Amino acid sequence: MYPKAYIDFLLHFHTDRDYFECHEILEEYWKKKTPEDRQQVWVALIQIAVALYHHRRQNWKGAERMMRKALLLAHKEQEAVEKLGLDVPKLIQQLKKRISDIEHRLPYKSMNLPIKDATLFEMCQNLCKQLQLQWGKESDLSNEYLLHKHKLRDRTDVIEERERQKRLREKKERG
Repeated sequence: MYPKAYIDFLLHFHTDRDYFECHEILEEYWKKKTPEDRQQVWVALIQIAVALYHHRRQNWKGAERMMRKALLLAHKEQEAVEKLGLDVPKLIQQLKKRISDIEHRLPYKSMNLPIKDATLFEMCQNLCKQLQLQWGKESDLSNEYLLHKHKLRDRTDVIEERERQKRLREKKERG
């Protein structure tokens, strides 16, 4: 009923709070779609994860910008958000509260998405049991890798792909 990428996103979002991974999972899913099939609801969820990543790192400007964009898309994509089993009014309320917290420079606090679909919630709970994960766990603010993953992750594959693309462009230019 729901894409595997969405379930994976929800698990990371609510267990290890790896918002960077949440972003990667949904971005990859979204990019696999043809441009005309790319739904903005996925962008809204990506933006929420990115905003929380920034908030946790006290990047206030980035957190506020992303959360405001997510709020706009959540308003615009209410029907699509609802189809993902989320409670739209509660989500919008949460996003507004988070924006206020960020504006007032309040410390990061973990957030749970308001899952309205009981079947989806039960599915996530069962997966947590199978994978021995704790749903609703607070972020580990002492985990430097989690906090600064964009700087600390292995980017070998990204760099190799950029080099490959560069060589292809150069080959094309030479004729």
